Amino acid sequence: MKIGQYYKKLEEQRVLCNLCPHGCIIPNGGVGRCRVRENHDGVLYASTYGCISSYGVDPIEKKPLYHFYPGKKIVSFGSFGCNLSCQFCQNYEISQCIGESVHTTAQDLVDKSLEVPDTIGIAATYNEPSIQFEFLMDVFELNSKYNRKNVMVSNGYIERSPLSELALVVDAFNIDLKGYSNKFYGEICGGKLEPVLETIEYLYDRSHLELTFMLIPGLNDDPGQMAAMFEKIGSISKEIPLHISRYFPNYKLTLPPTSYEAVIEVQDLARKHLDHVYVGNAPGINNETICKSCGYSLIERSQGSISLHFQDNRCPSCGRFHHIRFD
Repeated sequence: MKIGQYYKKLEEQRVLCNLCPHGCIIPNGGVGRCRVRENHDGVLYASTYGCISSYGVDPIEKKPLYHFYPGKKIVSFGSFGCNLSCQFCQNYEISQCIGESVHTTAQDLVDKSLEVPDTIGIAATYNEPSIQFEFLMDVFELNSKYNRKNVMVSNGYIERSPLSELALVVDAFNIDLKGYSNKFYGEICGGKLEPVLETIEYLYDRSHLELTFMLIPGLNDDPGQMAAMFEKIGSISKEIPLHISRYFPNYKLTLPPTSYEAVIEVQDLARKHLDHVYVGNAPGINNETICKSCGYSLIERSQGSISLHFQDNRCPSCGRFHHIRFD
């Protein structure tokens, strides 16, 4: 364990955690809603500092990031816990409990990643990374010294001060925008919508940013709410890539899977407000990146194969600039 940051001492050895919008008041011997911020004698500790539950090497597209070093691979790791409690969580075995893990140091993790050929850096993913804030900062700051890239896949449920620190060292974020109503966030995810929107607005222009939205029939698929959500994202920038993902039953949610037809309809709706809208968990759907000015195919994606048809951010056909990171 390591003494945590972003907390305030209260009376009777209680602490107020200021890492995320929950603002948990934790009694002595207790833990926050994330399960990993612990109070011992009036001191807040990050109990999963250096704990790794999952480790692998993934295509960058799996994060998903389609406009950040397309075709490259990245070392990925995760730990335990989450500050949301989504009933449809795909990784609930690690997000909603604390299990066995491997303990490591930031230096050892970075050293191990450097040994993996043809990778661009390290991604914090699988569970919610932000609740392991202290370890993330140590890993990312060290990794940057090797001129390697830092990636974070997050629910965006974090306060501004720690987010501003992360934004200085994280090269790319994928933020999971789970719906567009406080009712959905409150009843299904155990959180609130506004903090996530604030995270998205803050990160744009400070780091590479892409968004994911998992479409769940009957829960977050109200056409009016979705249209408002896509319009909101487009008001920040029409060029923010959006990944619409199919839902499959998992954890506490047993609704039928999202149909292909439903995600295609929502993709068409989103394209009225956004330039680049992709579909996930749907094999066979064309996810190429198209120039919005002339329709030229900039990046083709087929069964894990990536073909790049440009290199300098400008469309070879019409010259339009595209915000896609290559270096």
